[in-house]
Amino acid sequence: MSSILFEIKSSVGIITLNRPDKLNSFNREMALLLQDKLDECQSKEVRCVYITGAGKSFSAGQDLAEVVDPNGPGMARILSEHYNPIIEKIRKLEKPVVAAINGVAAGAGANIALCCDIVVASSSASFIQAFSKIGLIPDSSGTFVLPRLIGWQKASALMMLGEKVPAEEAERIGMIYKVFPDETFAENSMSIASYLSQMPTKGLAYTKLLLGHSSRSSLEEQLQDEDIYQQRAANTKDFQEGVKAFLEKRIPKFKGE
Repeated sequence: MSSILFEIKSSVGIITLNRPDKLNSFNREMALLLQDKLDECQSKEVRCVYITGAGKSFSAGQDLAEVVDPNGPGMARILSEHYNPIIEKIRKLEKPVVAAINGVAAGAGANIALCCDIVVASSSASFIQAFSKIGLIPDSSGTFVLPRLIGWQKASALMMLGEKVPAEEAERIGMIYKVFPDETFAENSMSIASYLSQMPTKGLAYTKLLLGHSSRSSLEEQLQDEDIYQQRAANTKDFQEGVKAFLEKRIPKFKGE
């Protein structure tokens, strides 16, 4: 069975990490397949991406058996060919990416989740910066993303202590967007992706781009960028439809154009 499951349903590209017997830990095959599926999600048919895990875990991070295998790819290739391209592809996708955390998200699994645009979790899920427990540093954009989500001091402590963060605590400190009960998690998390898939896709893509710019821009530069991309948004067919629907007092029918 493939280590990545993929389907397109009602304009949502659904990616499922599928090594449940290994808590969906990443090996080379799964990492490269995930990259392939993220590339497929660039299709106009996909207007939102939804990433989750099979079984009781989102992802336990790197499969350590591969790291210590003398015939394995080695740490340098694991970062440069596995995780770094995954992070870059998620951030460069011109559409929203929803991470649906159905269980434990540890190490690289946690940081791949946190780099997504909207992160939701089941009530029994948890997040662990597990790197320090084996003498490593947080990779997969962890040292960039986490302090921007929850602040330098909190991020530093979680990374150094390797403490488990339950889903409700992750929501409270701003690490993730929302927690849903286990019983309704699949339905509630997918409803977010479905809603996003029917929204003005280009406007969402510009919002995603500008949020990325904001981490390295001055206020003046950000205002200039907002000017540029607001004009581009105003030239989309979805903007025209949104205004027309508002004036006609009806629900808009966006096409992602």
